[in-house]
Amino acid sequence: MAFYNKLGGLLRQSISGNAVSATSPMPSMLDAVRCMSTKLFVGGLSWGTDDQSLRDAFATFGDVVDARVIVDRDSGRSRGFGFVNFSDDECANEAIKAMDGQELQGRNIRVSIAQERAPRSGGFGGSGGGFGGGYGQARDNDGY
Repeated sequence: MAFYNKLGGLLRQSISGNAVSATSPMPSMLDAVRCMSTKLFVGGLSWGTDDQSLRDAFATFGDVVDARVIVDRDSGRSRGFGFVNFSDDECANEAIKAMDGQELQGRNIRVSIAQERAPRSGGFGGSGGGFGGGYGQARDNDGY
């Protein structure tokens, strides 16, 4: 995924630097590259699932480039989810179809295309404080 992000950034720079017209095929090429994803999110993992067993479970669908179970940095215990990277998007799509909702080491897992994490605001304080429930922007009908 990082490769595609880098490629997209380079293409965007070349578009802005060369003043490509709106009828140019470049924007659609950017969208095509962005849609191709070979990184899968796997949720609902058993606490006993490790990187190798995750790789083994998905290896039947194609060339697994990387399989990683995410662990808590303090305790070293699995957080119950991980990521699997395939060498091509067809293998990834087959794995989603076959593995989503299936049992792996006693737990039903959820498999989907990994979404890029939203950027975090840095440090303490931030711009909004971070307190409260966050049930929406503005209330139209407050009634209080």
